[in-house]
Amino acid sequence: MATRTSEQAAGNQKTGESGARRGRQPRAYKWVALSNTTLAMTMATIDASIVIVAMPAIFRGISLNPLTPGNVSFLLWMIMGYLLVQSVLVVTLGRLGDIFGRVKIYNLGFVVFTLASIALSLDPFQGPDGALWLILWRVVQAFGGAMLMANSAAILTDAFPAGQRGMALGINQIAGISGQFVGLLLGGLLAAWDWRAIFWINVPFGVFGTIWAYKSLKEIATTRKASIDWIGNITFAAGASILLISITYGIRPYGTSATGWGNPMVFGGLLLGVALLGVFCFVETKVKDPMFQLSLFKIRAFAAGNIASLLGAIARGGLQFMLVIWLAGIWLPLHGYDFEVTPLWAGIYML
Repeated sequence: MATRTSEQAAGNQKTGESGARRGRQPRAYKWVALSNTTLAMTMATIDASIVIVAMPAIFRGISLNPLTPGNVSFLLWMIMGYLLVQSVLVVTLGRLGDIFGRVKIYNLGFVVFTLASIALSLDPFQGPDGALWLILWRVVQAFGGAMLMANSAAILTDAFPAGQRGMALGINQIAGISGQFVGLLLGGLLAAWDWRAIFWINVPFGVFGTIWAYKSLKEIATTRKASIDWIGNITFAAGASILLISITYGIRPYGTSATGWGNPMVFGGLLLGVALLGVFCFVETKVKDPMFQLSLFKIRAFAAGNIASLLGAIARGGLQFMLVIWLAGIWLPLHGYDFEVTPLWAGIYML
């Protein structure tokens, strides 16, 4: 996310065009942009964690035991599918925002996210079919969330002058991180009532945010006609997807082993994913209009900031993932909590 922001800022400073147009905007516009994008970031990140803590209630609701050997994949993809799609598409969708309009892609993200939330809450199936419905629409929802996340920072970069840009982006990022923890508590509260409510909660905010965004946000930055870096997009998407899928299946049992790191398919997928990302880095230094300007990493502050963000996300996300499952499935039941209320108390303990 910081990478996208810095690239947008660098582009704006080079052209000077968006700065001139920003000066003609009403002073209140920047605060409208900040409040709307903060709502979007909070909503998108809440949904990344709300499902984790509500997973027991969701699978009870569709009458499926996710811990039987044939159903473990449903459990993994319910959790990882959303995060995988966002991780793979956020850079590509940010680049498309540069070409076709950041506000246009951002607004469309609100629509997609809201419609997917409605579809998730209306799951008409039980058992494996019900799980597949949820996984499919979670992927669509993640696509909308990636549109929002990829372009919200760019919209703020356009709306705020340089002296206030760090403050605006900081508030936006804090909202995103906070949403992950709010999602844990909301997931526990809503799952204790009805599992479908964890998806319905997005709908009023999504509808409100969509109408507000279409009415109030404006294209400030000048879109730039450029060819789409197809090779870069394909190698990045394929490499990141294969790498993350391999990691996901690496935590599944394989043969007599408790994990799948000895699985040749997992090991081969890790090597292939890294190789494709290496090809992506090479391609980006050769094409006229790269998907991402790798030269930005020559800036020491830029590189260090992104490395720090990555390490923080690994620590926060990894511990959150493990602790929620441990609390809801092991520790709380062993200490007298009924399975019906473990999602709620897992969320409280995580906070």
